[in-house]
Amino acid sequence: MPTDTGQLPQTPSRLRHEADATLPPHTAMLVPTPTVSVIIPTYNAGPRFGELLTRLQRQTHAPQEIIVVDSTSRDDTAAIARRAGAIVLELPQAEFDHGGTRNMAAARAEGDVLLFMTQDAMPADEHLIAHLIAPLVEADVACAYARQLPYADADPLERMARAFNYPAQPQRKRADDLPRLGLKTFFCSNVCAAVRRHRFHALGGFAAPVIFNEDLFLAATAVLDGYAIHYAAEAQVYHSHGYTLTQHFRRFFDNGVSMRSNAWIYPYAKVGKEGGRLVRAQLQQLRRERRWHWMPRLIGESAAKWLGYQLGKRYTRLPRAWCARMSMHRRIWDKLQRQPARAEPGGVSMRE
Repeated sequence: MPTDTGQLPQTPSRLRHEADATLPPHTAMLVPTPTVSVIIPTYNAGPRFGELLTRLQRQTHAPQEIIVVDSTSRDDTAAIARRAGAIVLELPQAEFDHGGTRNMAAARAEGDVLLFMTQDAMPADEHLIAHLIAPLVEADVACAYARQLPYADADPLERMARAFNYPAQPQRKRADDLPRLGLKTFFCSNVCAAVRRHRFHALGGFAAPVIFNEDLFLAATAVLDGYAIHYAAEAQVYHSHGYTLTQHFRRFFDNGVSMRSNAWIYPYAKVGKEGGRLVRAQLQQLRRERRWHWMPRLIGESAAKWLGYQLGKRYTRLPRAWCARMSMHRRIWDKLQRQPARAEPGGVSMRE
């Protein structure tokens, strides 16, 4: 961790859990062929969900179990999961939150490795799990995340964003990267990410309740505790979005709320400025490809993201009803409001 950069604070990391006390840091090796528990939160996952489960079961390193946490879907998501042999945990939609729901499944899991996925990700080949968990054999690697490839129907801007955020080269990030990468050091998308089960619990699991960035907060806690985050570019999933401008606004509003609510991590966002670098890269590529008609769209998306993020950072100055309406996850606001303020790393405070 940097000690005197002039930019970054010396944020205290979360203490290791008692369950990890018998495992000296950076010495405990994962068994050569670890068992894997796949965890997928779902809500109206749609007809392709069955294909996702089939592709997981056909991996060269097959999962020991697949745990689906379904938030009372109105379609047949739960039935599809049961027919595929998955363990199905159900909870009311009003009780869902990104951190707590995944923690519930992790408490039930038995695998050596927890592999978190989202319902809209799809393994690109049968080697996804093998490639993703390989870095975890090294004792100082807390978690690893996969490369995200765009679906065939992704628009040019989405394709550029995936290529920018998920390049072909693997990367390992540690605390000494913070002065250069800032918040990007903690980036570890649980669209498809794996973590040792004992390490997950030792780090306290995901922040809960949380509106956004539960994966980033866990990775940050790991990095500040001396561990590494591995980007496993060989492990690949298809995943992309076709968000409207309104959806971009809502997503980045939640991002701003999440960052401001976790003051311990907020200063790291001032280093790196990845958002600006992405927009410049997209502009340059549009110019090279002479896709002039996409530039107004890029300007609109960038404006929606910037406005949403700025309002999210200032959510405490806004009426609570407005915040819920601007959020992509309106139901979580009631749950967040019921929680006491928390100040520890990864905790969510609804008051500054």
